[in-house]
Amino acid sequence: MFSENVEWQIQHSPHEAIMAIFRRKTRVLASLLLVLSLYLLVGLIPEHRDTLFGFTYVRTSYDWSKQPLRYPISEYTPLPTGRPLPLPKVQYAFATDTSPKGTAREAVLASRRAEVKDAFVKSWTSYKAVGFGYDELMPVSGEGTDTPGFGGWGSTLVDSLSTLWIMGLKDDFYEAAAAAVTIDWAVTKDSSCNFFETTIRHLGGLLGAYDLSLETALLEKAIELGDMLYFAYDTPNHMPPFWLDFSDAKHGDQVAGNHDPSASVTSSSLEFTRLAQLTGNDKYYDAINRVTLVLDEWQNKTALPGMWPTYFDFAQLQLDSDNSFTLGALADSLYEYLPKTFAILGGLEPIYEKLYRGAMDTVINNLLFRPMTPDQDDLLFTGNVYVSSDIGPHLTAEGQHLACFVGGMFGLGSKLFNIPEHLEIGEKITRGCVWAYDAMPTGIMPEIFNLLKCPTLDPCEWDEDEWENEANTQLAKGFKNARDPRYLLRPEAIESVFLMYRMTGNTEYQEMAWRMFQAIRKATETPLAFSSIQSVREVDTVKTDSMESFWLAETLRYFYLIFSSPDLINLDEYVLNTEAHPLKRPR
Repeated sequence: MFSENVEWQIQHSPHEAIMAIFRRKTRVLASLLLVLSLYLLVGLIPEHRDTLFGFTYVRTSYDWSKQPLRYPISEYTPLPTGRPLPLPKVQYAFATDTSPKGTAREAVLASRRAEVKDAFVKSWTSYKAVGFGYDELMPVSGEGTDTPGFGGWGSTLVDSLSTLWIMGLKDDFYEAAAAAVTIDWAVTKDSSCNFFETTIRHLGGLLGAYDLSLETALLEKAIELGDMLYFAYDTPNHMPPFWLDFSDAKHGDQVAGNHDPSASVTSSSLEFTRLAQLTGNDKYYDAINRVTLVLDEWQNKTALPGMWPTYFDFAQLQLDSDNSFTLGALADSLYEYLPKTFAILGGLEPIYEKLYRGAMDTVINNLLFRPMTPDQDDLLFTGNVYVSSDIGPHLTAEGQHLACFVGGMFGLGSKLFNIPEHLEIGEKITRGCVWAYDAMPTGIMPEIFNLLKCPTLDPCEWDEDEWENEANTQLAKGFKNARDPRYLLRPEAIESVFLMYRMTGNTEYQEMAWRMFQAIRKATETPLAFSSIQSVREVDTVKTDSMESFWLAETLRYFYLIFSSPDLINLDEYVLNTEAHPLKRPR
């Protein structure tokens, strides 16, 4: 029992508080006396509902912190020491407008916030109705479902904690937190967990919720999970695999993979660094630092120097066995985390700036392209490159919803590293994604599509013949096809729109966001919640009965924040992980 904050649980759920204690097999009598004492004390405790809440804590039944390592580390690399550097401001210097026009504008934003919040509450209420134990709600059938590799540990429950706090839904937050701190990481039907997804959703979710609420129980639960996930690095070369196999981890039989998505095995630096900062335990930082050093060693030895390939052979530590390169699916957060990890380390580890600069130089020269449009729109997208031995790098002008995060990444790199041209690039990429939204009948961009492209990044004349001969002319001019027309409730486009608004102060981005939200709500809403759809090309959408946890964790959170006060999750105070969980920057 965590007795620091007992008031809320006893006042709101006294029966559950008592029954949770009875689930403990020992010390029942002592626990009963404690609860009775607490009932007497509640009347003496001052009403501080934002800071004085309590939980019944259930420890995981397998303590990974006591599990011996097969490949122990003789000396951990410590967190960088010293006072964080005075990094450049990321967020625009917003001013309060108390004029009649400013007051009217705030009323509009408040109305929009309320509509976004309504969408979240509808989704959350329906999820809660099926039970916190499920990973996801099926928003058409109303059933609960678990995602293979997610452990059945309530991914939507944990992923939504920060959103509940940010939206001011404190009663729901504490109800959800009380459930989250009873998760037993050893109780699962899965034999392994997806290391990447568990890190960003569960570990990131718990850390973000702790950094917002300062509830010790959430940090304790994060430490339990961190100790389990740390065993992904207990391999002969200390590189993690895609899957954390529980039996292999316990018996010291894990090895890194030979064809794993690069993002999946490199995107734990934010979460493990923050865990090290909060606990003072350098083992977490040491683990991700070893991966960073491998990235540094290989950055200029790949088939496209400056970038890393889509797939890694971490088993042999050979990062040149794949010749494909992308900022989209399978590689995305590798690059996203470079400026973000620099920020959360307070600028004390310069390697992340080095890696970012080298990678983005290669991206600009090889992956960026300008779409050919009738109006010569000043837009950019990032495509995919394959390097062949005979012709070298070849760019495919493929757009992905997943790659829309790149606009915000360029903006963040521009601010942190004082590279003004990166902000301009980031804005053009962000506006490109908004253009792709506006171009579809539903007002939502497809999951994957191909575009006609200009020969260079400069404006080019529209070629009607090329469009008629090579493209699906039922689509808007500029598109070749929409080869995957689904919309999966993804957040990446609104993520960059939000970040661009916070970095530039340009209210045009708020109008883009509102247009996007209205389109998404109209196309995806069900009687219970909101669902992925089969095609953004059909106004009469077919719902696919899926609502991943990032709908509540990211998509609706970004929509809410862009219409909120800039002081809510200030970008100079927090770093958002790839699941939008706000991690506190050191000061």
